[in-house]
Amino acid sequence: MGETRLQWCKEQADEVKEIMVENYNKAVEREGKLGELELRSDDLLSKSKTFTKSTAKVSQQTRWENIKMKVVIGGVVTLLALVIIAIIIWYSVRDDPGEQTKVTPSVTPGN
Repeated sequence: MGETRLQWCKEQADEVKEIMVENYNKAVEREGKLGELELRSDDLLSKSKTFTKSTAKVSQQTRWENIKMKVVIGGVVTLLALVIIAIIIWYSVRDDPGEQTKVTPSVTPGN
């Protein structure tokens, strides 16, 4: 009976040993995966910081382009208004009723 009990204990110890070795291997494998996951998360963090900086730069560039466009459109509208005002003033000065041309009577020959 002692021998069978000893055999049973050895089998139990071998099973526990196999389970422990398997658990150790899984833990080492998880550690490798966790290390890889940590590297990926660090890479993602650096990429997100770069993305944030580039979006801020693009946003500022777009804002300046919009301001430039508004200035150009304002300049064109102002220039167009000045041209229209100049044309109106030119026509009003040219057709001034105070400066009517004098009509001289025509002289017919023989009178």
